Amino acid sequence: MSHSHSLTVSLYQQAQKAIDQPFSLTPALIAVFFLLLTSSAYQSYSKRQRLAPGVPIVGLDKNGSVKAARKRFIPDARGLLREGYEMKQQVKGGLFYVPSPLGERLMLHPKYIEELKSAPIDKVDFVATFQEMFEGKYTTMGSRSTLHPRVIKARVNQHLGDLMPAIEEEILDSFADIWPECDDWTEVAVADTFTHLVGRVSSRMFGGTKLSRHKEWVNTTITFAVDGFAAAQKIKRYPKFLRPIAARFIPEIANIKNHYKLAHDLLIPLMKERKRTGETPMDLLQWMVENAEGDETDEQFIADVQLKVSFAAIHTSAAAPTQLIYDLCEMPEIIDPLREELKHALEKCDGHLTKQAFNLMPKMDSFLKESQRFNPLLLITMERMVHVDYPMSDGFIIPAHTLIGVATQAISMDPNIYPDPEKYDAFRFSKLREVDPERAGKMQYASSNPQSMGFGFGRYACPGRFFASNEIKAILAHVLTHYDFKFPKGQGRPASIGVETQFLPNHDGRVLMKKRTQGL
Repeated sequence: MSHSHSLTVSLYQQAQKAIDQPFSLTPALIAVFFLLLTSSAYQSYSKRQRLAPGVPIVGLDKNGSVKAARKRFIPDARGLLREGYEMKQQVKGGLFYVPSPLGERLMLHPKYIEELKSAPIDKVDFVATFQEMFEGKYTTMGSRSTLHPRVIKARVNQHLGDLMPAIEEEILDSFADIWPECDDWTEVAVADTFTHLVGRVSSRMFGGTKLSRHKEWVNTTITFAVDGFAAAQKIKRYPKFLRPIAARFIPEIANIKNHYKLAHDLLIPLMKERKRTGETPMDLLQWMVENAEGDETDEQFIADVQLKVSFAAIHTSAAAPTQLIYDLCEMPEIIDPLREELKHALEKCDGHLTKQAFNLMPKMDSFLKESQRFNPLLLITMERMVHVDYPMSDGFIIPAHTLIGVATQAISMDPNIYPDPEKYDAFRFSKLREVDPERAGKMQYASSNPQSMGFGFGRYACPGRFFASNEIKAILAHVLTHYDFKFPKGQGRPASIGVETQFLPNHDGRVLMKKRTQGL
């Protein structure tokens, strides 16, 4: 039985360690410098950004320079965004620019969300933003394929109840294989351990036990994201005209190619076997095969998409239970009400987490949403690259080549939307649902609306958020049922780590855990 002791170096630390490794220009790179300079020096970014007149830039120093603010954006984008949002009331239109290494990002007032949520993708582009952030040209992160969102919306979301028995089984088996014994109080690196556990549980939905029990597959779905993050940060250090050459010397980019090879070697034979036997299991892989059209039917293409889906699913879903356990250790008074609600729901549903059981747990749902409000995975959502001058209905024109977004986390701390927003109220949303049943749907964890955009909004809102919600709740239910937990003596809640627009759980945090003998 494996334990979390084998996970002593966190995934975040692995990526950071890779980024920090020295990497200097070799003579070969220097030799091509002048050739590249003469042919494409300014080609890579000749479209200079134009700022909209009258829109303030937050974080400027006393000399009006943005340099310090751009540096500050990397560790403290949250602070800059809060400053900009709080001053928006004094600015016509509620607009502001936040400096970043990619340039000045235009933060929009929520009033523009409805207009932009379905804007033409050739003019207001979601994928371009993602590819820019993760250097998709070199890391392959960011896909314009619509296969997986179509399948998740049409098949996964329609079969959530059918998927849950297998997910519950995988959670039980994964805890038995991955989690420490915890017969007595045992220190657990929960962030790392949850990442591996979610990797297995998500893989069960991706392709059944042949993926979830395949250690190399689970490891590659996890390290694929780590290598992508590290490679992107490394390559950003170089001028754009040098990046095609520099990419050849970055080991994480070679690792990414190996991840794709493993996906091909494992998934293509699995698809062929299913076709030969006529087996049609209910999982994402099979549904993608059944719903693929035209060039999407290529088995290598489907294998590639499956690996990219893991990038989006695993680390995001693993971040939530980590933050939840940190919150519960910090505020243990929340635990008993959650256990009581869970016990009642399971008694009503023969001990299983059915759709009815989830509906009977509004406090747990509220707890997830309040935790996300304080520690969202992304500080900015609705990020888009605007390719052309784009007019809004009130006459404001977004200049071409502008990176736009909405300061989601700042909005979630607006007292005009959430009374007493700085107070952590685990059952804030379940109480609101009781007071205003007609708005209950908007108060749910997986909801997506202009006041709650943790999962995005519009056509690019996370299609897998309903499955992720069930998966996170099922994992939390297992922990509440089978373990007691607390922080080690002298440790408080580990602060989340800001990395540009991401707000990540702290992987250095530890939690003491002990098996419960009485269950709920």
